[in-house]
Amino acid sequence: MDLIIQGFDIANHDLRELAKLAGAGQIERITGEAFRLKDAIRREHVADYCGEAGLDFAFVEQALPLEDFGLLAMDMDSTLLAIESIDEIADMHGVKPQVSEITQRTMRGEIVFAEGLRQRTALMQGLEEDALQRVYDERVRLSPGAEKMLQRMKAAGVRTMVISGGFTFFTDRIKDRLGLDYAAANTLEIVDGRLSGKVLGEIIGASGKGEWVRRTREALGLRREQVIAIGDGANDLKMMEEAGVSIAYHAKPVVQAKATYALNHVGLDGVLNLFSQPSGS
Repeated sequence: MDLIIQGFDIANHDLRELAKLAGAGQIERITGEAFRLKDAIRREHVADYCGEAGLDFAFVEQALPLEDFGLLAMDMDSTLLAIESIDEIADMHGVKPQVSEITQRTMRGEIVFAEGLRQRTALMQGLEEDALQRVYDERVRLSPGAEKMLQRMKAAGVRTMVISGGFTFFTDRIKDRLGLDYAAANTLEIVDGRLSGKVLGEIIGASGKGEWVRRTREALGLRREQVIAIGDGANDLKMMEEAGVSIAYHAKPVVQAKATYALNHVGLDGVLNLFSQPSGS
C-alpha cells in the first residue's frame, strides 16, 4: 500500500511526520505538489493530520496505469467547471440566491434532483435565450488542472465524457471546446426566444447519470473496473457506482464518504497522481 500526499507548498516535516504515522518507508516525489510514501502499513491518524495540514491523501494498493482504463466520466458543474452554470443563469434573471439555495440542498441530497431542477428552472421563466451565451462567454471557467488531466487521459487512450444534470447548451460547447468524446445533459425549453421555465424530456438526474455511464461503458465493451468517474454532489453517486474508481472532487460529505478517493485541495490534475503515468509523459 502506498500513500499519495498532494497539496500546495508541502513541507518536508509534514512528509516525515506522515511517513512516521503511516509506517511508510521511502518518500518519492511525483511532482512538485505530489509525493508517494512507499509501503504504508497504517491508516490511523493520517486523515486527521492531512485535514489540519490542508493536504489531500489517498491509500493506493497498486499503481494502476491509465492505459488500463477506457472511459473517464465527469460531472460538469463544480467539477469539470469551476462554476454552477444554473446559478449563473439565475444571476442573469435576478434569482440567484433562491436558485443557489435549491442547488446546495440538492447536492447535499436533501431534495430529489429532478424536483430540484424543476424548481430552479421554473424560477428562470422569461429569461432571454441570449443570456445563456453571455453566461458561457463571461462566466464559464474550467477547474484548475482540467486541461492537463484531459490531455493525459487522451494520451493514454481513455475516452472522455461529461455528463450533467445541467443543460445541453453548456455540455455541447464544453465537449467541442475540450475535444471530449461524449456529452449528456438536460434540454431547456425555449419559446419565442425566452426560457419557458420547463425542461424538455426525461430529466437526467442521479439514476440517469448512472444509466448513461453504464450504456456508454457497455457500448465500448469495457468492464466496470475500466471506468473512472469524478463528481461532487449527491446526484453523482449512481454515476460513480458504475465506475471501478470514483473520485470525489471538492465534494459534499455524502460523496466523499462513498468515493474511492477524495481531492479537496489540489486541482483536477491531482487525479493523474493516483495512477502510473502514460509512457513518455
